[in-house]
Amino acid sequence: MKIAILDDYFDTLRTLPCFAKLSGHNVTIFNDHAQDTETLAIRLREMEALVLIRERTAIRAPLIASLPNLKLVSQRSAYPHIDIDACTKAGVLVCSGQHEGTPSYATAELTLALILAAMRQIPQQMTSLKRGAWQMGVGHTLRDKTLGIHGYGRIGKAVAGYGKALGMNVLIWASESSRARARVEGWTVAQSQRSFYAGCDVISLHMRLYPATRGIVKANDLSAMKSSALIVNTSRAGLIEPGALVDALRNGCPGMAAVDVFEQEPLRDVDAPILQFPNVIATPHIGYVTHEEWELQFSDVFDQVVAFDSGAPINMINPEAYRPS
Repeated sequence: MKIAILDDYFDTLRTLPCFAKLSGHNVTIFNDHAQDTETLAIRLREMEALVLIRERTAIRAPLIASLPNLKLVSQRSAYPHIDIDACTKAGVLVCSGQHEGTPSYATAELTLALILAAMRQIPQQMTSLKRGAWQMGVGHTLRDKTLGIHGYGRIGKAVAGYGKALGMNVLIWASESSRARARVEGWTVAQSQRSFYAGCDVISLHMRLYPATRGIVKANDLSAMKSSALIVNTSRAGLIEPGALVDALRNGCPGMAAVDVFEQEPLRDVDAPILQFPNVIATPHIGYVTHEEWELQFSDVFDQVVAFDSGAPINMINPEAYRPS
């Protein structure tokens, strides 16, 4: 098969052991990012399969219509960036393992790293030291602080466990069914979203982005936070009402933010408002980007390609699109 791998910025996938699963196929790897339909149509016109790195490239109807040879899109996890209906109409099978029960530990670990870095001012202290100014301020201890987990899924549960190990008081807010599950599993659940945001010292967002969760964190939630509090988002930027986080930081509540996700990615605008605050730590969507996590993820993604090529596709999202040769 002619296979294209998109958005592999550092040409990492070919270095993974699992890449051997594609042996015998004609694989082209693109190391840059393109989103305009014309460019992608030219690049991918001969391709029979696309391998996606999560949501870096959107696969919409105009692009699908420009790819006459495309038969398969293989990826892992949620797929809001793929027009499933357009794929189905064009006979393009989408395969995406949902890895139920297995969180992205890499994302959970980055969340913890961002919490520690923000509360102890690690990037700012490093900059101060390199400038010859020694210490630049005094940070905060996490023990006995309240860690709020908004969204009790696989990653949220892992981060809650990290908070407990650090001696933090963990508080959960989530959908009704997730709150019920959190209670059963022994966690304390907030009485309301408002009281949750008002009472926590650190809040970390862990929800998938879909219509019901887009903008679920409102300006009045952020304004209720303490001036000493930190909000962390390693999930999706769209969970927060547009513009609300920047406005809240300007107003001083919360007092800090740590973000790994942005409305437009890749973010290359050094003048972006969120990057202008000295009390904001920002990383370029690296939550799931580790060698170990990618070996885990792309072993599954490549298995889907091999299974399709053998005539026994797995993890089908739109099985009605499958047309056996």
